[in-house]
Amino acid sequence: MLRIVRALAILLALTAAPAMAQTNWPEKPVKLVVGFTAGSATDVTARMFAEKFQKAWGQPVVVENIAGNSGAIGTDRVAKAAPDGYTLMWAGNAAITILPSLQALPFDPLKDLTPISTSLRMPSIMMVNNDLPVKSIAELIAYAKANPGKLSYGTPGVGTPQHVAGELFCHLAGIKMEHIPYRGANLADVMSGVVQVGIQNAGASLPLVRDGRVRGIGITSLQRSPNAPDLSTFNESGFPEFEATSWFALMGPAGLPKPIVDKVRVESLKVLADPEMKQKFAALGLDTVGSTPEETHAAIAADIPKWAKVIKDANIKPAN
Repeated sequence: MLRIVRALAILLALTAAPAMAQTNWPEKPVKLVVGFTAGSATDVTARMFAEKFQKAWGQPVVVENIAGNSGAIGTDRVAKAAPDGYTLMWAGNAAITILPSLQALPFDPLKDLTPISTSLRMPSIMMVNNDLPVKSIAELIAYAKANPGKLSYGTPGVGTPQHVAGELFCHLAGIKMEHIPYRGANLADVMSGVVQVGIQNAGASLPLVRDGRVRGIGITSLQRSPNAPDLSTFNESGFPEFEATSWFALMGPAGLPKPIVDKVRVESLKVLADPEMKQKFAALGLDTVGSTPEETHAAIAADIPKWAKVIKDANIKPAN
């Protein structure tokens, strides 16, 4: 009987330890993985949240950029991390909902990750070098048809929402532009004319469009953005239901304990509700979301087949 009592006491102590650790989390620095380069829209928004988290939790929240394969390399790192809350991810939708239809991935977005909350959503802007004699989507189509093989367009990488949007646009418009994938933002090369056309998140491209350093000709949301009301949608330009937006979500490895999930989500909602942060997000062309883990999971499950159809219809290949 004494042995049984001792065994039960040890068992209770072992089961109580993880619960206590979750209650006191975080007790050391937290890593927030970003699958894109520093300076990209994903990176900029991650750092905005990391700064607020650090103040609230009293522990360093370090943004780690693990760029490559449209965010898939960083996502795989998080999927294989210990589910203790000390490795989280500021995820973009490319690696989660688009790449599964383009290539075999070393992780399953629906099984190997824990959704916490979709925080922000933004459209992308199609922009052109100022020397290109194009001021609208219609004029770009006309120029591409009159100058076959002369246009290239840059995106943050293969399989990103911008890449899919560009290939779908070329397919529907009946034109050809060479896709130049970058590992993150490609704005400098559009400004200099290395590539004539760029498709980039509004968060990164809108300041340059406003300053006149590149010319914006279209936005990938269904409706015009209140942050860029002068930019017409592809829908308005003869491509009905054309939409290719990006979202940013907080995620962790599969098995992340619910107390940690809840704590991170609650703090992220405080960031989204902060008037000063709201103003900053709007200036970057961002819409606030703040979904539940269940809503984020459902959105991912719905978006994977949606993008699979687009990829098949436009015959998008990983090497494009």
